[in-house]
Amino acid sequence: MGARYHGDVAARIRVGTSGYSFADWFGVVYPQGARQGDLLSYYARLFDTVEINVTYYRVPGPQMFAGMLRKVPSDFTFVLKLPKEMTHEREKLGQIAAPFARAAAPLVDAGRLGGLLAQFPWAFKPSSASIDHLRRLADALAGVKAPVNVEFRHASWYAEETYRALRDLGLGFVNVDLPALPDLPPPSNVLTSDVAYYRLHGRNKATWWSRGEGDVRYDYLYERSELEDWALRAEEGAACSQACFIFANNCHLGQSVVNALQLRERFSLPDPALPPGADAGMFAPSAEELAAEMRRRIRAARAESSKG
Repeated sequence: MGARYHGDVAARIRVGTSGYSFADWFGVVYPQGARQGDLLSYYARLFDTVEINVTYYRVPGPQMFAGMLRKVPSDFTFVLKLPKEMTHEREKLGQIAAPFARAAAPLVDAGRLGGLLAQFPWAFKPSSASIDHLRRLADALAGVKAPVNVEFRHASWYAEETYRALRDLGLGFVNVDLPALPDLPPPSNVLTSDVAYYRLHGRNKATWWSRGEGDVRYDYLYERSELEDWALRAEEGAACSQACFIFANNCHLGQSVVNALQLRERFSLPDPALPPGADAGMFAPSAEELAAEMRRRIRAARAESSKG
């Protein structure tokens, strides 16, 4: 277990996963047969923050987030992934900004929008046009009043010129863990705003560039020693920021949940507040014990899959 933090630093650290609704989490994270509408409440018994990925694919109506707020405790924080029209189909930025702002309004009004995630593709590389797009992005999202955090997938962005540009635009930097492959970013600990942000994608070299089911690239379970390197970075980031987010995105078979639980244990974070109507006795095991049980379930799921 890691060193305990003074309350003011620990309060800045939030650990969660990138997304919470995956078919292969049933039987590992969620009970078999759990209702789709109950998943967020179940997740909120484990973590106090989540990255919402559905907003990348479509902009929902505001009522979706109003409903989500009713399923989580009052200290639960959301981070929204920006629509693909802002990061991948960038010529459509002007069309999507206003609908996205309307969708996020319930979270903003409730003070529960912790930030926005702009994940750019590997093909997005430094250029004057790219910097101009970042400027237009910052302007388009100014009305949302939430920190915007930028994730680059190409290593050429990792330079002082980039960090200065992000600081000038008021944009945060997302530190990522990725496989050690050519042109993918290396480990870093960069802050360009008052938010320290970390995303752990796994280190599965064999499937990273695979074409097929998207989640196979995220089929990876971190060892504690690998997590420790990022825990130390997050300690430093939390000490000099207003908020610190760590999201595990190695989502295949719920492995992100195992590693996020281990990180919560590592930071000695208190258990999340229970969502409305939750059974207080349902999660008596410690985060470490629950992570161990989920590891067993993952092994069982792999063994069952191999039979087919």
